[in-house]
Amino acid sequence: MIEVKNVYYSYKKNDDYAVYDVSFDIGKGEIFGFLGPSGAGKTTTQNVISGLLELQQGELVIDGKPRLTKPDKAFFNRIGVGFEIPNVYKKLTGLDNLKFHAGLYNRETEDPMEILEMVGLREDAKKKAGAYSKGMKQRLGFARSMMNKPDIWFLDEPTLGLDPTTANSIKGIIRRKQSEGTTIFLTTHNMFVADDLCDQVAFIVDGKIAAIDTPKNLKLKYGQLTVTVEYLEDNTLKAKEFGMTGTDKAKLQKFIGEHDVKTLHSGEPTLEEIFIKLTGRGLE
Repeated sequence: MIEVKNVYYSYKKNDDYAVYDVSFDIGKGEIFGFLGPSGAGKTTTQNVISGLLELQQGELVIDGKPRLTKPDKAFFNRIGVGFEIPNVYKKLTGLDNLKFHAGLYNRETEDPMEILEMVGLREDAKKKAGAYSKGMKQRLGFARSMMNKPDIWFLDEPTLGLDPTTANSIKGIIRRKQSEGTTIFLTTHNMFVADDLCDQVAFIVDGKIAAIDTPKNLKLKYGQLTVTVEYLEDNTLKAKEFGMTGTDKAKLQKFIGEHDVKTLHSGEPTLEEIFIKLTGRGLE
């Protein structure tokens, strides 16, 4: 669906690259997570693929067709873009924001009221967007990004600043659109969202790709499974952690046989722990 090959991008148009030799493939109907700290090159890469920035160096192939110049109108009709900072028209109502945006496309669009219902804004449809809270504006921007029933959906931090219930609702909508065949490019620094949603993730730091794989494979390849044993000793409940490889596994079996074990808890590393291990960077 999307092939990115050896893409470079410099805002200064010199050797100071914001994106350096980036390559990856995204299959149709896949949720691809592009993960990294602020300033890593996530949004720049998204903007190059979506056509908001020019392709300076490298290759882009969409549906088997190389992009040699700027995208045409047909491409922009096919994509939806949800920005990290929602750019809504504050003097228009929520409903009119969606109606106006729908009118920009030469293809079938969603029913605005149904979309507002999906994101929990139906009752505020006729309220001016300038009176919306930050979270409501975030949801309105998210709603606007899918008005044209995009084949390719670019989402930049779609759950940022949302309460857990609303964030779960947004993730449910993303999964539903994926089940309908939408290809989704998700940029985020929230590893929990990525682990929950993505079929494949890429770690990017300082404009360079550090690793690409499924979240599960990354954790299995670079992390260590552990077992925490809770046991009773001298009438006190204590805990001890063991690895699940090599001699640690044998030590665990021996420990269980010699102690009054009450519970066993298995655990795997988080995606964020793997990111820090591979890159030496946190997600500030």
